[in-house]
Amino acid sequence: MTMRPMRWSAIAAFLVLLAPVLALAAGTAWWCGRYLHALGDMRGVAVGAAAIVCLYAYAVAQHRLLLWIAPLREGAIGAGGEQEFRYQVYILYYLFLLNTLIRCRAIPIPLMRLVYLALGARLGANSYSAGIIFDPMFVTIGGNTLVGESALLVPHVIEGGAIAHYRISIGNNVTIGAHAVVLAGASIGDGAIVAANSVVTKRTCIRAGETWAGTPARRMGALPAAVTPVPVNRTG
Repeated sequence: MTMRPMRWSAIAAFLVLLAPVLALAAGTAWWCGRYLHALGDMRGVAVGAAAIVCLYAYAVAQHRLLLWIAPLREGAIGAGGEQEFRYQVYILYYLFLLNTLIRCRAIPIPLMRLVYLALGARLGANSYSAGIIFDPMFVTIGGNTLVGESALLVPHVIEGGAIAHYRISIGNNVTIGAHAVVLAGASIGDGAIVAANSVVTKRTCIRAGETWAGTPARRMGALPAAVTPVPVNRTG
């Protein structure tokens, strides 16, 4: 995720934070297992599943608490500073836990909405993502908006040694097509459409009601009116 070397202090901080999460998950699963004797041979499977669910639940809660106490700021992340330390701890959360969670296709789309909300995304009513939202705390989506299958919203910039986050803002009643990519700093107005397989480049501004398509995405002109087919005379 980054070409900068990982600081040992960030690794140590992540391990210290991870230890109580693992302990709590194991303890909760063990406690649940005391009441699952009726499952017989399936008791071990149930305890294992409970441990995994608890691990992610506690990790997400801890992650949100950390972002509240020591938030990542929008903009460039300088080398060697406090923001870089916070960013590297966040990246370790992502690499070890959150990446698996947001890429898990076994979670139904309505439940993924809850996952993204828990990770800090701002989602309006009746908005869902069948794609992947990276860095959810830097993504704002209005109501009645759909992010299509395997689409990517990517608020971070990693170019060589340069690292930054820029918020992605998406309005109401927007459709992001399947496999589309929306990059950092993009703004998409109400009622806009991003066609499937399109790439909305960094800091692109799509106005309300516009349709964009292509790689890189460009605004499309008015679609041609439907042509009424001319009846074919098959006599003679």
